[in-house]
Amino acid sequence: MRVYSNHRFSVDLPAGHRFPMPKYQLLRDRVEAECSGLQLNEAEPASDGELALAHTPDYISAVTEGTLCTAAQREIGLPWSERLVARSKRSVGATIAAARAALEDGVSLQLAGGTHHAYADKGSGYCVFNDVAVAGRLMQAEVHRLHRRALPVWVIDLDVHQGNGTAAIFRDDPTVFTLSLHGAKNFPFRKEASDLDVDLPDGCTDLPYLEALTVALDQAWDRQRADGRLPGLAFYLAGADPHEGDRLGRLRLSDAGMAERDRRVFDFLNQRRVPVAVSMAGGYGRDIHTTVAVQLRTVLAAQQAWRAWQARIAAV
Repeated sequence: MRVYSNHRFSVDLPAGHRFPMPKYQLLRDRVEAECSGLQLNEAEPASDGELALAHTPDYISAVTEGTLCTAAQREIGLPWSERLVARSKRSVGATIAAARAALEDGVSLQLAGGTHHAYADKGSGYCVFNDVAVAGRLMQAEVHRLHRRALPVWVIDLDVHQGNGTAAIFRDDPTVFTLSLHGAKNFPFRKEASDLDVDLPDGCTDLPYLEALTVALDQAWDRQRADGRLPGLAFYLAGADPHEGDRLGRLRLSDAGMAERDRRVFDFLNQRRVPVAVSMAGGYGRDIHTTVAVQLRTVLAAQQAWRAWQARIAAV
């Protein structure tokens, strides 16, 4: 299975900053040490033309040239630097590469991404560019150019925070279905309307979460089938922040609950033969190693799903 990492493009943050930048290096180190059979790759950065599939030219220029105003930088929550620009473009590039790999191999993964708070014209919540929005539209364009067919896309956002930027970008786009399960009272405090939103109460535990997920996946599939747009590609934002050890999540999923969440998503897509590109999305554990352990289990679940996909192909 192809896995993409841009861990080298880290950003130095002020002491005490809440964003856990070291988790990307820590996760890559554990994947390299403990996950045999994976192809670790470094993706090229997204071009400004690719970014323009989901973002306004003025915003792309402001980020690239360092002319974001103080308020815009404050909303993003990360200080501007050339390293931040490089990291942000590389993160989108990794999701693009993972999406291409998923269309070829069934399952692929990038060890960052899931920057779903970025809007077309602004960043927010540690998100500069919206990697899934750019990659989804680029894959639609490439599939149409190469195969002269449409590519309906499904975004399954299981980060604990609602994917408001993604919902806003795709608000009037019937070719992309956005599903978000998130904490009702968590950031962003003003939600956008996804195609299907599931608001969860603080303290939600394994059983009600998994029941809500199963119902939501079935509902989303039924609605897409009724519209004649069954997905040809899914993006799965596998946030680690619903975990009980997360300091920002406010939900209480156990290790077993998080693992079952991943298994249900991968099984659901595999049974319906929908390729999936996975992004790690958020994770803010009180102990950073707890977040990395949750994400490592997602990597292993994705690898198992990839093996099941390959076995099904070999049996045909």
